[in-house]
Amino acid sequence: MEFIFADHVLDTNRRELRRGAEDIAVEPQVLDLLICLVENRDRVVTKDDLIASVWGGRIVSDATLTSRVHAARKAVGDDGQGQKLIRTISRKGLRFVGDVRTEAPCSRAVVAIDPQPSKEVPLPIGLSHAEGPAIAVLPFTNMCGDPAEDYFSDGISEDIITALSKLRRFLLIARNSSFLYKGKTVPLKQIAEELGVAYVVQGSVRRRGDRVRITAQLSSAFNGSQIWAERYDHHLADVFAVQDEITEAIVAAIEPQIYAAENFRTLRKPPDRLDAWDLLMRATSHYWRLTREDNAIALALLEKAIEIDPVYGQALGLLATTHLFNASMGWADRTIVGPIAERAALAAIRADSDDPWAHHALGCIHLFARRFDDCLADFEHALRLNPNFCLAQGYYGLALAFCGRWKEGEEAAHRALRLSPHDPFSALYYGVASYTQFVGRNYDEAMQLARTAIRLHPDFIGGYRGLTSAAGMSGQAGVAAGALQELRRVQPNISLQWVADQVPIRDDAERAHYVEGFRRAGLD
Repeated sequence: MEFIFADHVLDTNRRELRRGAEDIAVEPQVLDLLICLVENRDRVVTKDDLIASVWGGRIVSDATLTSRVHAARKAVGDDGQGQKLIRTISRKGLRFVGDVRTEAPCSRAVVAIDPQPSKEVPLPIGLSHAEGPAIAVLPFTNMCGDPAEDYFSDGISEDIITALSKLRRFLLIARNSSFLYKGKTVPLKQIAEELGVAYVVQGSVRRRGDRVRITAQLSSAFNGSQIWAERYDHHLADVFAVQDEITEAIVAAIEPQIYAAENFRTLRKPPDRLDAWDLLMRATSHYWRLTREDNAIALALLEKAIEIDPVYGQALGLLATTHLFNASMGWADRTIVGPIAERAALAAIRADSDDPWAHHALGCIHLFARRFDDCLADFEHALRLNPNFCLAQGYYGLALAFCGRWKEGEEAAHRALRLSPHDPFSALYYGVASYTQFVGRNYDEAMQLARTAIRLHPDFIGGYRGLTSAAGMSGQAGVAAGALQELRRVQPNISLQWVADQVPIRDDAERAHYVEGFRRAGLD
């Protein structure tokens, strides 16, 4: 059916939107939203209606819905002020109010053009990556043979669903939908198609005496391949504490694995078909490589994502964080990029005030602006929203150490490493842990942790800074000289003045202590 309104034609059969003779590029979810509004123009369409029609009942944030409405209005030449076509009905929903006439699709001669084949792996039916991949957590299998023990395996599954729901980049299938498969043997591909998901989490629970063994795995719905798997063995002294600990470990491990899998998927997608999510995933993969060149690529990709979706909170948050990381590594002038980063962080908060990445970004802004109380509050807010957010844990530890609270900083850094031992940012977390030991005057431990950071990432500036200063204070002149030589290689602009001015240490005496380590190593 063709719906004709203003100077637009919405062809639901061909899933096309045209303005005159011009085809308008519209993301799949935005097109679905527009079709839903136009087809139901005789009534108010509620938020629940849209979630059911566009997202298949999956959990989505208000910010996601707002951004898709914004994009739909933009596609038809409308806006939130005029609302000539898509009108917001306060506390009720949306209604399409434009004059519409319908026609059967015109019969017209079509020249068949065989497009260049795409190497992208097709998605299951109904699946879209416009907002982020959808995940289903299937009920974990009770391997004990006693149905009375189902409560424990079900509890693990339900806790993972609850914890994953805090990762606002992903769409999570509700418990009542995924638990329909409990006790059934259904092919993974069929489950993925029926639920419209890209990834499936499944596992098993076996209890014997005072011990429990839990296995978990993450699989791709594209081809059924296993992306990640792990086994956890625990004593059952406190069954609920074990349940919480295993849930944390599984969720923290899943997040970076999905990012890596999503980046691999986007690399197989033609550049002209990348949407905002694809660009965010590519940017994330470059950001975690911790190099100047990759950070520059990440910034360019994020700017493209925001150009497509100006209220994309996650992309805005990562953009702010990336700008500040550039400055903290000495690759950019903080006086120039600081205001840019702050605008992006505040825009991320406006887009989605419950997004942990937005609060993490704002925490970084406050940290490097030396607004320490605000900084700690925002990192703590981010961690309340997602307790398994390892990057926020690492930066929170750094902020605590900069405030002189090195023991608490040490705990935060080690929590990040414990939650996600194979995290792409592990080098950064070891660098943070190294600095906490430096503040505690444990120079040998600081050097050991700094060396670990360097082994994980041979060009990580933070690792060389930690090793240089700690070796300088410990009187190991040879180690200090070698570390300083490498530090100058990765950060040519390093100087005592740069360290004093750019590293946001709250206490003057503590800042002087840090600078003294570099001075003893031979930095001038």
